[in-house]
Order: sequence, then structure tokens, then C-alpha cells
Amino acid sequence: MSETGLRERKKRRMYRTVSEIAVRLFVERGFDAVSVAEVAAAAEISKPTLFRYFPAKEDLVLHRIADHEREAAEVVAGARDEGAAPLAALRRHFLAGLAAADPVTGLNDDPEVRAFHALLYGTPALVARLHAHLERSEAALADALGGDLDARLAAGQIIAVRRILAEENWRRIAAGERVEDVRPEAVTAAERAFAALEGGLPWLARPSAGR
Repeated sequence: MSETGLRERKKRRMYRTVSEIAVRLFVERGFDAVSVAEVAAAAEISKPTLFRYFPAKEDLVLHRIADHEREAAEVVAGARDEGAAPLAALRRHFLAGLAAADPVTGLNDDPEVRAFHALLYGTPALVARLHAHLERSEAALADALGGDLDARLAAGQIIAVRRILAEENWRRIAAGERVEDVRPEAVTAAERAFAALEGGLPWLARPSAGR
């Protein structure tokens, strides 16, 4: 492996390690009760080094879902390459996530995932940062769909649907319901939501949609 590749692996490992340490501390003691200096000390790095990787305290938590930021855009790009309709591809992707109990769909009752979601949705500063993450996801999807006003309007609806479906699943899991009991209704809700999107955005239900 090249020196550049090794540096990149080390960088990714640092991101992951520091984020995991921070999330553990935040879950144990609360986001506001743990300082950035305490996270840096626990990770055995300096505070300036931590800020080089994570410009804001909230980023220590949001890093865990950062890989999903361009997910919808990448699904659309893949659909275009395969000659598939964007909405059909997005629907299949979300349903596959439900089948796999992907945490990003909200349909996961692993104790660590539940604790992370409780931290994320229960901390106002993190909720605000989450909206910025969703805005970037929306912008990336809009670009994948063509970048014009119609694409931006469509991206806003699609990202909102995915968010609301995931939040509803998480709400039920947080209330104590089991994944096996929630999944059938989660699938039905997703099918209904994407059918509504197809009805309102017929140009995205055609294989030629997106540019």
C-alpha cells in the first residue's frame, strides 16, 4: 500500500476511534456534561488535534452517520447508470435497509444503537446539527437529479420522507416495540410513502429521470 493510502487509513481510524470514545462518554454522562477537553484526554490526543478532525463538538457524534450524507445521491447515480428509475431505486434501497435493520432506517433495537439514537434525538444541539446533515444530503441529491429547481423541490420531498419514516420507526423502537413487530408496518408505510412520491413526481418514476 502507498504512503498516501496508509495516511488515509490512519486518518479514518482516528476519526472512528475518537468519535466512538466521544459517543460513549456522551451516552454515559450526557452531551452537555462532557467537554471537548475531556474527550481529547480520553482519546489521548491534544485538544487542537481533536479540532483538526472535528471542527465542532457535535461533529463527534454526527461522524457516525456522515457516510450516509451522499447515500441518496449515490443511489440515484447508480440507478442512472443502470437505466433504472430514481424513485424505484430509492424505494428498493430503503426497503433493503429495513430488511437488514440498518440503524439509519430507525428499525434497529440493538442497545448501543438505541442509546445513540436517544443521544442524537434527545440533544437539541445535535438535532440542529442533524438538520445541517440533512440539508447537505438534500443538496447532493438535488445535484444528482439535475440541479434545477424541480430537482431541488423533489430532493426536499424525498429526504423528508426518508427522515420521517426513520423517525417513526425509531419512536416505536424507543417505546419498547420489537423490530419484528414494527417491520411489517414500516415496510407498508415505506411502500405507501414512495408510491405517493411517484404520484407527485412522475418524472422521477421514469428511467430517463436525472441528468
